[in-house]
Amino acid sequence: MLIKTATVLSLLVLSNLLMTIAWYWHIKPGNALMPMWKIVMISWGIALFEYCLAVPANHYGAAWGIRPFQLKIMQEVITLTVFALFAVFYLKEGFKTNYLISFGFILCAVYFAFKK
Repeated sequence: MLIKTATVLSLLVLSNLLMTIAWYWHIKPGNALMPMWKIVMISWGIALFEYCLAVPANHYGAAWGIRPFQLKIMQEVITLTVFALFAVFYLKEGFKTNYLISFGFILCAVYFAFKK
């Protein structure tokens, strides 16, 4: 089961990385001058590959016994983690203490979602 969970987590991490790039790459200074139609087309192209990872991750996760609510909560934690790293390293945004506290509460949600 550990290998199956690691597979699902890996697919979710990769899909979230692609979706974060698709949604936010264009807000970096310098990219804002690009025409909106071009931004949308590039983002859709990236998102296609994201779906090729996210759909199997959720399908296999459910088939391997991870409950839908558990999958969604895992997805949200991964999304926030990937976004935080993207925002700090690519967008050069500061990371504040209140963000860390907020993430802590979300991790508590994961704990309770998987608690028997």
